[in-house]
Amino acid sequence: MRFHWDWLHPVIRVPYVPTIGPVHPDTLAPRLFDDVLSVAGTGAFLPYDKDQRWATSKDETILVEHIEHTSARTLIPTVARRGHGTLTVYVYGPAGDEAADLASKLAAGHGAATARAITFHGPDEQPPTGTAVTRVQLRTFTPSQPADQADPVRPVADLPEPVRATFAAFADRLTSDGFAFLHGQMQAGAVGPVLAVTDGSRVVGAIGPMETMTDSAGATRLLPQYFGVLPEHRGHGYGRMLWRAAMAWGAAHGASYQLLQTETGGASDRLCQAEGLRSLGFVSVAKL
Repeated sequence: MRFHWDWLHPVIRVPYVPTIGPVHPDTLAPRLFDDVLSVAGTGAFLPYDKDQRWATSKDETILVEHIEHTSARTLIPTVARRGHGTLTVYVYGPAGDEAADLASKLAAGHGAATARAITFHGPDEQPPTGTAVTRVQLRTFTPSQPADQADPVRPVADLPEPVRATFAAFADRLTSDGFAFLHGQMQAGAVGPVLAVTDGSRVVGAIGPMETMTDSAGATRLLPQYFGVLPEHRGHGYGRMLWRAAMAWGAAHGASYQLLQTETGGASDRLCQAEGLRSLGFVSVAKL
């Protein structure tokens, strides 16, 4: 099938493509939706899919035969097999109970333990309560931005060995933020540099990996990072130091922009808002 862009485009509230995630507003085009359909069920990554950093094949795939596409709304279901399976319905336009019903029905049919519906809301809209809400944010880099890395932030690999060794304990404490997984990738030499801030002789905060990738239009983007500071060291400016060092790294390595999703009202969300990032809208995830 092919999407009718004159049906789909008017109901896209946030530049977000199923299985790909947020995209730069300037790249939002029918080709992106056609691209994700073209690889559905193959396990292949599109060249601009950031998920290829973490796996050898694409897990989440569109269930093409179950797409509901009309002039009023579009429902795009996907299934991911990792874990116990997740069935997601991406909702473009009004859907009400129809999206939840479709997600529940398809989850049962595909043996997925989790069913959810994802809706989108513009930057000036109020996302629904009772759901997990993230804000999509855009940071644009300009040639005039300084590329100096903030001191005392340094790559983990450049820390003295006894200090570098404390990253394992740091990562273990922030397992829920993804750092245990990241540490494993670092040990395997599979990722770019990770920036860290230290207090005394141990790592207390980190951001990374620092990597870029071209988007569907050929522009270089700074990819999202894991980002965290130990609870007892928050409120001392370490998060801002790390953030600014990461942005300096992106500018120095030719990135045009970065897209982020931050938990609404969380520390990273407040930091990004304070740093002047542009809000592109909200993503609301309702588990069924």
